[in-house]
Amino acid sequence: MSRINTNVTALISTRILNNNNDQLNLSLERLSTGVRINRGADDPAGLIASENLRKQIKGTETALSNAERAINIIGTAEGALSEVSDMLVELQGLLLQSANTGGMSEEEIAANQLQADSILNTIDRIANSTEFEGIKLLNGNYDYTVSGGSSTTFTSAINDLKVNGAKIIDGAAMNVSVSVTTSAQTGKAYLSGAVSGVLTIKIGSNRGSTELTFASGTSVANVTNSINSVKEVTGVSATVSSNSVSVKLNSVDFGSEAYISVERLTVPDNGMRILASNATTGLKTGGALTETRDSGVDAVATINGTQAVANGKRISIKTAMVDLEMALTNDRATRLGDSSFSITGGGGDFAIGSVVDAIGLEAVGIYSVSSSSLGTTDDGRLSTLKTGGANSLSSDNLYTAQRILSQSIKDISSLRGRLGSFQKNTLDKTINSLTVTKENLFAAESAIRDTDFATETSALTRSQILVQSATNVLSQANVSPQNVLQLLG
Repeated sequence: MSRINTNVTALISTRILNNNNDQLNLSLERLSTGVRINRGADDPAGLIASENLRKQIKGTETALSNAERAINIIGTAEGALSEVSDMLVELQGLLLQSANTGGMSEEEIAANQLQADSILNTIDRIANSTEFEGIKLLNGNYDYTVSGGSSTTFTSAINDLKVNGAKIIDGAAMNVSVSVTTSAQTGKAYLSGAVSGVLTIKIGSNRGSTELTFASGTSVANVTNSINSVKEVTGVSATVSSNSVSVKLNSVDFGSEAYISVERLTVPDNGMRILASNATTGLKTGGALTETRDSGVDAVATINGTQAVANGKRISIKTAMVDLEMALTNDRATRLGDSSFSITGGGGDFAIGSVVDAIGLEAVGIYSVSSSSLGTTDDGRLSTLKTGGANSLSSDNLYTAQRILSQSIKDISSLRGRLGSFQKNTLDKTINSLTVTKENLFAAESAIRDTDFATETSALTRSQILVQSATNVLSQANVSPQNVLQLLG
């Protein structure tokens, strides 16, 4: 080199030494922090991916915590419901004992009534006191609030509405439209004409059957009264037709599982005739039927355009957004028409997804299990079995009391089953899935952001060697201009 004003070699060596020092410092930073991406400049794309994964990881961890808390809430409610179920079974025994009036004194029935009152009061206490962290669980606090709109389209059409779950988005009411396209029907048959001789018929339905014998000349009105007198046994009701010369028979229950059967047992075939449900078209050629059987029809309805599951006049639907069941009133069940109502709030939303959206939310409704809520609109509520109630154990309405109690037991067992299914098939499975997802997310985030110590240690060693080498080269480059002195002698 014959120029000393600018040491190009030293400048090049300095640049390379600085680069090697930057790589050395980067390796030292990564090894000391354990993180490969300490700032956006380290890997912009990797930083974006890593932050998105961190958001998902946090959401997954929170969802796991929410699911575990939901299990605790459901377990608390189910434990209390188990006690209610046991007490209802105990009440069944008391009701059956009280019906044994031939072997029970009034004092014993009164003692049973005292026990029944105690059971019903305890059920009410459990309904109002069961809570989790101050939140009531069984008093209707977790039930949904419903606005029926006009009474002509809701209260006169729908009974015993139960909203088991509804995902209400941002507080906006969920509108529900019920359209009955095929009416629910009972089993039907007809008795026509006068009783001109001794007539014995067998009448029955899905509830039971019995035989009735009518003397010659028995009026249509008395035939009707006789059939209605055994309605609790046969499940068949009778009304005098508008022409007053025939009797219309209907099964008490609606739907395909309900039927009515009428059979003539006396011979010869004369007097009052048996007609099928389609009246004269059901007659055999040349004479009346000796027997007939007719099944009811389940209602056909849609709820928000989705085909509902029907059993008689009870319909239900379960979709990703709403789960509800209801009973059509007798007026609406036997005719076509539309009804509507709105679910305005309530219920419990459990966030078991990594983000807040309709998919990650599970909505659960728990209706009140107090004695004034259990039962049906048609028969009455469980509270009517208390002392002084219309269906108390000392009343004459023990058949009705039995139906109320049976429905109450069914309601509680259905609620327990629904909550148990939610815990087992939704919460437990979600926890298992989220646990695996969490592991995979951590692995993915670690692969992007964490330091690979084996690779980074090798890079550190390389950088250290290059820094030492560049330092030595720079030292020599700084000395090389002194060679010019030799030219000056």
